[in-house]
Amino acid sequence: MKASVDQTEIEDGREAGTERVDLPITGMTCAACARRIERQLRKVAGVKQANVNFATSRATVEYDPRACDARRLIAAVKDVGYDVGGRSHVSFIVDDSARPSGSSQPLESHLKRLRGVVEASFNLVNMEVRVEYLPGVTDAQAIRRAIEEFGYQVRETSGEGPHGLVEEDDAHAAEYRSLRRKFIVAAVLSLPVLFIAMSHGRFDFPGSDWLQLVLTTPVVFYCGAQFYRGAWAAFRHRAADMNTLIAVGTGTAYVYSVAATIFPRFFAPAATGHGVPVYFEATSVIIALILLGRMLEARAKGRTSDAIRRLIGLQPRTARVIRDGRELEVQVEEVVPGDLVVVRPGEKIPVDGVIIEGSSAVDESMLTGESLPVEKGPGDEVFGATINRTGSFKFRATKVGKDTVLQQIVKLVQEAQGAKAPVARLADVVSGIFTPIVICVAIATFVVWYVAAPTDVRLNMALVNFVSVLIIACPCALGLATPTAIMVGTGRGAELGILIKGGEALETAHRLQVVVLDKTGTITKGRPTVVDIVAANDLATDELLRLIASAERASEHPLGEAIVRAAQARGLELSEPNDFKALAGYGIEAQVGGRKLLLGNLKLMRERQVALDGFEAQAAKLAADGKTPVYAAVDGRFAGLIAIADEIKPEAREAVAMLELMGLEVVMITGDDRRTAAAVARTVGIERVLAEVLPQDKAREVKRLQQEEKKTVGMVGDGINDAPALAQADVGIAIGTGTDVAIEASDITLIRDDLRSVATSIRLARATMRVIRQNLFWAFIYNTLGIPVAAGVLYPFTGWLLSPIIASAAMSLSSVSVVANSLRLRRFR
Repeated sequence: MKASVDQTEIEDGREAGTERVDLPITGMTCAACARRIERQLRKVAGVKQANVNFATSRATVEYDPRACDARRLIAAVKDVGYDVGGRSHVSFIVDDSARPSGSSQPLESHLKRLRGVVEASFNLVNMEVRVEYLPGVTDAQAIRRAIEEFGYQVRETSGEGPHGLVEEDDAHAAEYRSLRRKFIVAAVLSLPVLFIAMSHGRFDFPGSDWLQLVLTTPVVFYCGAQFYRGAWAAFRHRAADMNTLIAVGTGTAYVYSVAATIFPRFFAPAATGHGVPVYFEATSVIIALILLGRMLEARAKGRTSDAIRRLIGLQPRTARVIRDGRELEVQVEEVVPGDLVVVRPGEKIPVDGVIIEGSSAVDESMLTGESLPVEKGPGDEVFGATINRTGSFKFRATKVGKDTVLQQIVKLVQEAQGAKAPVARLADVVSGIFTPIVICVAIATFVVWYVAAPTDVRLNMALVNFVSVLIIACPCALGLATPTAIMVGTGRGAELGILIKGGEALETAHRLQVVVLDKTGTITKGRPTVVDIVAANDLATDELLRLIASAERASEHPLGEAIVRAAQARGLELSEPNDFKALAGYGIEAQVGGRKLLLGNLKLMRERQVALDGFEAQAAKLAADGKTPVYAAVDGRFAGLIAIADEIKPEAREAVAMLELMGLEVVMITGDDRRTAAAVARTVGIERVLAEVLPQDKAREVKRLQQEEKKTVGMVGDGINDAPALAQADVGIAIGTGTDVAIEASDITLIRDDLRSVATSIRLARATMRVIRQNLFWAFIYNTLGIPVAAGVLYPFTGWLLSPIIASAAMSLSSVSVVANSLRLRRFR
């Protein structure tokens, strides 16, 4: 998937010099619309990649800002008959006393260069600056700062609207209300028409056709207007989509019925015993049912973004900061890095920072999925939107706005939901050519029935089957099959502390055959700890530890630091060492309280001819258990052993068992010596070990595993020195690094430092792909079987013909069923 990673070439997960923008698209009705917008965006100079997600109604575009900007992208979308919604406006009244008088053009140009600004105007008469921008890309605060940096003083701000997903939610709610209103009107007007049509002449009366015409016309021109406008827009751009099928189908039935009502004599040959047949009920009821389906679909699609909505809702609105010695309550957007922030019990932490005073237990479940509060004190990091449970504390703000961990998670989930899985490409291709093929099939159906049917009913049967084919074939379910599942799956993952970069990562993760676990920081805690103290010559263990720790105070070696921590944990009083000397490759020597200490490995003891008094066997046993023995001599005599080990995480063995139960081969990779590595692997139940592998060689070992029978390999590391291996693997999984830059080298990031989350992430990928396959299967089967039935293939054998009304109901329910199936992932555990 990725051969290597170079952090100098990566900026926010993209190539240097590349920017990304998400555009909320309005007017899309099917996957064919999304594909047409994609093609148009990719034609824009400077655009490197463009994906349009029908389920989220968002276009994700990566472009070179030197060759392109948001205005050109929006113009490209409009060129093919759609629009970009979700734009916000903000106005500023400025004071130009700090600037010389002159043209307004420089300020407007300065603002237009700001990423996310669509339009800017400056009225010199009332000194008002009006800016149109894309929420989520920039915000009113950033625009205000740009104006002030240019030299103007902002005196007043107005018109700040909701931001990002909040505004999109308002747009979705407005769309739902509009669909519901139109559906109610269509249903009320259609019921009498349907009642007359279904009576089969029993309730016919003079003027009944005219009554149906009067009732159906508002349904067509008000309730169904959006379908005809969409079809006309597609036609103008030499394309066809779902709107085309609906408009041609219902429009044909309506125009025929109007003509038959006004000029019945012309259609007399097609008349039955009840007069000239009309199909007003097909027109009105089809529109009503399609509106009902669109309404239910809109409501269900809105629920697929619940995870992001809940994450955004966690952000507190205000913060309590100390400025000029006074405690002030300000909007969270006004907090800047360096501010001193006060948090009281029960309050949400507003931004990211580091505690400088006080302590507390913080509920970080919204980030990690872990329900137990985490103890925090001076020097510890805290994260915005987590909840302070017990004590009060002050912290220094380090990350605000879009830089906070919460906003980075929201951004990652949105990016994942905007990406496409490779499995979706087939659906995209089919959707792109589907509508023209269906129109051809419908025309062929009309011709065949008009030729083959009896003369007195041939127009009736040809028209009914023509309309049925067009209506049942709408490819909505096909377009929703993949993106809705990815949206719900990645959103559910975020709630569980699993950040998945997109559809490709999901699709690859579910095919994993081998999982490589880095030892240090992944299987183990990554922090050496004193686990055994063995004293000799009647020396007390605490005294031995005190002497050794005193000597190690001047050492920067991780093992020495572990010994000092152990002594401090026991409350031992340490002395200052004298004549400290580091012996490269051997250990150290120093004077402590007038006593000469020698600390190090077995080679040091032998070189200084220190008799070990039979302790060599005990040291060998400790080493066989994966512990590192440190030998100590005091005044030339052997004084004892201290065994140090990188403690294995308590859940490691269970996590390995879970992965193996899922049919995965588990491999451990480490730079440790083979004996220590084998001991750790044996403890957690791993059979295959790659030991004594230098950090720079881990990527090569992963590549070698990939070449074994073409296996799909996942690499799990703590993300600090594992970036090359994470990038080389088919799926890189960074564990416990939600705030680390390793997120760029990995495909899946596990915020929670729990190895069992690896198995959970793979299970989630498998569950999501299973739902995608189910959706695609039913979408393809629905169209594959539905079109021939609607065309009347079964009529010669069974006498069955599909009513256009039944076809429209089936089409609407197919889309709703696909979304409902995807929503089952919300219950994933």
